[in-house]
Amino acid sequence: MNIEDIQLRFNNRTPTILGSGQYYRFSVLLPLIEINDEIHILFEVRSEQLRRQPGDICFPGGKVDESDDTEKQTAIRETCEELGIEEGNLSGIYPMDYIVSSFGTFIFPYVGILDEKAIIKPNADEVAETFTVPLSFFIDTEPKVYKVGFTIEPEEDFPLDLIAGGENYNWQTRKIDEYFYFYEDKVIWGLTAKILKHFIDELTKME
Repeated sequence: MNIEDIQLRFNNRTPTILGSGQYYRFSVLLPLIEINDEIHILFEVRSEQLRRQPGDICFPGGKVDESDDTEKQTAIRETCEELGIEEGNLSGIYPMDYIVSSFGTFIFPYVGILDEKAIIKPNADEVAETFTVPLSFFIDTEPKVYKVGFTIEPEEDFPLDLIAGGENYNWQTRKIDEYFYFYEDKVIWGLTAKILKHFIDELTKME
């Protein structure tokens, strides 16, 4: 191998996120629906039968399948499956900023319009109930913010003796903001609240 070989290998290469090939990909849809001439956001309450995050409030969404042509198609498919609606009930679907989580996942959020005449029949295996909140509530209401700290704990067989500082190595730690919205008896937090906050920030940025 020579310099020319190396240059040829990297010429016109499109960079990605290191290790992204091992990441899972998920898509979610933030559904807007007009109710009594007012825009609302629709949410789901996850079924208590689900293994992951039962009872949490979320947006429709799920894992990107190999059969999905795009992340957008995943958001549409999952929304239709979970709400029991037709694809024709959705329109105006646009991407928001995607999220790279600390747990090895990409999340691709979209915002879209749900036809107010759509007949919603939630999939009971995944969705306990649905509810809506006026968009104006989130525009007028700042979320509560709480901190979550991450610490690093090397496993027992980690070779501390091979790194400078050994057992006293100064591992970097970090904290992230967790947003909480409180609406009537509902608590919206976690990834759903983060996507919601991003959506509201983008909306109000235009004013």
